[in-house]
Amino acid sequence: MKALVDIGHPAHVHYFKNFIRIFQEQGNEVLVTARSKEISHELLKLANIPFVSRGKGSNGALGKLLYIAKGDWIIYREARKFKPDIFLSFSSPYAAHVSSLMGKPHIAFDDTEHAKLGRLLYRPFTDLVLSPKAYNGKISKKQKLFDGYMELCYLHPNYFSPNPDIKDLMGLKPDEKFCLFRFVSWNANHDLGHNGINLEMKRKMVHELSKILKVFISSEMELPDDLKPYQFNAPIDRMHEALYYADLVLGESATMASESALLGTPAIYLDDIGRGYTDDLETHGLVWNFTESIEDQEKSLECAIEILQKAEMMKAFNENHRKLIANKIDVTQYLLEEVTNQLNK
Repeated sequence: MKALVDIGHPAHVHYFKNFIRIFQEQGNEVLVTARSKEISHELLKLANIPFVSRGKGSNGALGKLLYIAKGDWIIYREARKFKPDIFLSFSSPYAAHVSSLMGKPHIAFDDTEHAKLGRLLYRPFTDLVLSPKAYNGKISKKQKLFDGYMELCYLHPNYFSPNPDIKDLMGLKPDEKFCLFRFVSWNANHDLGHNGINLEMKRKMVHELSKILKVFISSEMELPDDLKPYQFNAPIDRMHEALYYADLVLGESATMASESALLGTPAIYLDDIGRGYTDDLETHGLVWNFTESIEDQEKSLECAIEILQKAEMMKAFNENHRKLIANKIDVTQYLLEEVTNQLNK
C-alpha cells in the first residue's frame, strides 16, 4: 500500500512520524509533502523522513488564495508519479482536493473547532474526519471521535521516553526548577482578531516568575532585547523533553498546553476562544484556561504562582495525570487501523 501524507505545520510532523515509521515497517510506502512553515522541514530532517516541499505559502488573503492552486498542483504532480492508495493529513485542503481528483480516499485529523474556513476547503473532498471526543464543534456524518488527544500520537508512553540530559543542554542543574513560556505569532487563519498576551504583561510574568524559578521563552516572533536572554535555545527536537521536565508551562499555544498536560506538567493557556481539548483537560485538572483579557492575564499569573507554591496542587495534578493516561488510547495505532479499514472498503 502507498500513502501520501501532507504536512502543513510543525505539529503535524509529530502527529504522523510514528505512523510513517510503523506503516513502512509493515512493508508499505509513504510520500510526504510539506509546507515550509517555521521548523516543519527541520523536524522532518531530524526524524529522517524524506519529503517534497510545497513552499512557504502566504499570510495575505490574496496570497493564501493563490497558494491553494500552487499547493494543489505540487501535490497533484507528486501524486501522479507516486500513485498513492490513500491520502492523510491534518485538515489539509490540498491533500483533500488532490485525493478527490484522483479518486482516492482522504483521512483527515481535525481538533480545531473554530477553523471554519479550513473546514469549508477540505471537508467536502474528505472521506473520513478523525477528532478527539473532546471536540466541541458540529459533528459531521464523515466524522469519527476517538478517546484520546492528537498529542498522544507521539507522547503516548509507547513512543515517548525523555532524556534528562536536556536540563544540562539548557544550562540547568539536575534538581533546578524551571518554567517555559510559549508565545505564538497569531498569523494563522483561525487566529484573526487575536492579540494574545500583551508585551507589558509578558515582561511582568517573566519578572515575577523569575523570582521563584528559572524562566525560558519559546516564541514564534522575535523577542525584544530585554527578553532575549530568556530564549529557549536547546535543539528543536528536544522541546518535548523540556516540557516533560518543566515545573510549569504558560502561554498562547493550545498544542503546547495539551502536550505539557499529557507529559505531566501543569499548563496555563490563554485564548479568547479556547479549544475543546484544552477545556476537556481542564475538567481533568491538568490545564488552566484563561481568556486574553487584561484581567485574565493577571489571573493567569496569580494561578501560575499558586501552582508553583502549593505542594497539594501538584500532588492532585500528578494523580489526575496518572488516571488520564491510563484511560486514553494510542492514537497512532488507531490511525493505522482506520487506514486499513478505509482501504479494505
